[in-house]
Amino acid sequence: MIAVATTTRADWGLLLPLLRELRERGHEPAVIAANMHLLPEYGNTIDEIRASGFEPVAKVPAKSDPARTLSTTIEGFTDVLRNLKPDALVLLGDRFETLGAASAALLAGVPIVHIAGGTISEGAIDDSIRHAITKLSSLHLVETEQCRHRVIQMGEDPSTVFTVGAAGVWNALNTKLMTREELAKSLGWVIPENFIVATLHPCTRSATPAPEQMENFIKGLEQSLKEFPGMGIIFTFPNNDSDPKPLIEQIKAFASRHPGQVLAVPSLGMHRYLSAVALSKGVVGNSSSGIVETASLGVPTLNVGVRQEGREAPPSVLNTPATPLGVSIGIQSMMRPVTQEQARLKFNPYFRHGTPKLMADAILKFDFHAYPRKKFYNL
Repeated sequence: MIAVATTTRADWGLLLPLLRELRERGHEPAVIAANMHLLPEYGNTIDEIRASGFEPVAKVPAKSDPARTLSTTIEGFTDVLRNLKPDALVLLGDRFETLGAASAALLAGVPIVHIAGGTISEGAIDDSIRHAITKLSSLHLVETEQCRHRVIQMGEDPSTVFTVGAAGVWNALNTKLMTREELAKSLGWVIPENFIVATLHPCTRSATPAPEQMENFIKGLEQSLKEFPGMGIIFTFPNNDSDPKPLIEQIKAFASRHPGQVLAVPSLGMHRYLSAVALSKGVVGNSSSGIVETASLGVPTLNVGVRQEGREAPPSVLNTPATPLGVSIGIQSMMRPVTQEQARLKFNPYFRHGTPKLMADAILKFDFHAYPRKKFYNL
């Protein structure tokens, strides 16, 4: 049995193609839902898991802050893994609760399959967490050749590291997207002719408090609304790397000041998110999705601040400081016809043919052993 842990709206959409591929091959994955999926303020996204045709076999709840959630996750996954006794646990990315699941698997002797290791995001603690999970894992499914070289550089056996591309890119290219009319009906919002999609997560390696980060971001967006009359913004809520409540209140207040022009949404879900991005003039903020999959939808990204610093990026990504002026000037650059035209070329270093198949091939062919031993690979 292959167990799969999902902790947020973001990783669920990325894991779904693999889960469907495993199911088609006769291997029913055991889905474990944790953290943000169980929080009402984030839209109870466990419902998205069920709507996709997968019923979680277990749930591991979150606590009030990252440190306590990490502790609770270790305890919760320890119990779940002892009961399930899976052959392997699939983990994606770099969240703090994902580290908790990896720690529990290590102590329970369950081999770990790690997706999306070897990437860089220097402005967030995720960067260190991602590398830590790499060292706890037995099988590595990375997004690019550059990522593969980094994982091997960390002492991982090259025979356990497979370049499979990014699942988000596969989703972008293989999901039947909603029309403008369908999206508007789903959102209950009259979509402006020109709009952007905004998301700002806390930059956890910044001395600037998260509420101040959000304040600067919103000031830049408000300036852009003055510069582009009639432009709309779909603003999705941040993750809970820090206390999300004041940040959500700031977003709601911003939306209330601009009724009909700014829409605040806890979670769009994969289908609506990809559809919204494809119809938009671009993505603004600091989410990895803006760097990884947005290029394959033919729209540009304005990457704000240092959260994603060091991450391999396509030419459709522009970078700007996390200041009000940086955001407003960056949006001006993003809206230029030459920027829009370049983005329509859809060049993306994260693309590989048949990503879900490549992932499933690597997992189903791998010889998993309980309490796996690892040798350090010397370059």
